[in-house]
Amino acid sequence: MNLRDYITQARKDHIAVGHFNASTLDGIIAIADAAKELGVPVVVGLSEGERDYVGVKTAVAIIQSIREMSGQPIFLNADHTYSFDRVKEAIDAGFDAVIFDGAQLPFEENIKITKKCVEYARTMNHDVLVEGELGFIGTSSKILDAIPEGAVTSDDQMTKPADAERFIRETAVDMLAPAVGNIHGIVRGGHPALHTVRVGELSSVVTVPLVLHGASGNTADDIRKAIKAGVALVHVNTELRIAYRGGLVKSLSENLEELSPYKYLKPAKQAMQKVVEEKLKIFGMR
Repeated sequence: MNLRDYITQARKDHIAVGHFNASTLDGIIAIADAAKELGVPVVVGLSEGERDYVGVKTAVAIIQSIREMSGQPIFLNADHTYSFDRVKEAIDAGFDAVIFDGAQLPFEENIKITKKCVEYARTMNHDVLVEGELGFIGTSSKILDAIPEGAVTSDDQMTKPADAERFIRETAVDMLAPAVGNIHGIVRGGHPALHTVRVGELSSVVTVPLVLHGASGNTADDIRKAIKAGVALVHVNTELRIAYRGGLVKSLSENLEELSPYKYLKPAKQAMQKVVEEKLKIFGMR
């Protein structure tokens, strides 16, 4: 089975595949080990900044190596990509999936570039999923003092079924990430509730799987309801960063004389792995 198969099956079963971001080797291994422990498929996501740090071709080689050695279904996604050239770069390198994020562009321009990305992906001799995005939900995977300026949170601003249906029809995109009350990052004082009714409305008219971005900070109950309503892929990043940093700070403070990175980084990797396992269970993968 390839990534398309797993997401299609998850949609039918009303569960969701987990998508987790990383920017270091031990972060990638944490995600892989968590999925292996539970015996489930998983997607490793790298944003443009994360790809610049890890290396586009290096990331592909790492994932292919893990897949070949363990036989586990682990896949690589070029998360939040803002230009056709960078989408092309990831596709050419061998990523399993890419996201063109045109959420801040005018609707027609978003359609135009997303369609161009889809058409290019179709020229490959390997299956590449292309995801489009409708509705701005912020860009930062960090702790926020307030909802990002311009982020869609009100009912009348969230992704509308008619717009989603047209977007998918005109772009032939494989997956859609809508704005349904979700926000990138974690908002201090409480995250907005997900509009799971809107998720259901979208799911009833679209022909492709829905993707929930910015799931860090949302309650387990909200996430489960969104999955039941039609979400088949869930993204988590900020909570992993918090866990990794917290594990590293604790490890360094408790082992001031330790100089071996593989020793003081291990608790950070384990903290990240624990969060991934917890999220995968919420998504219904186990």
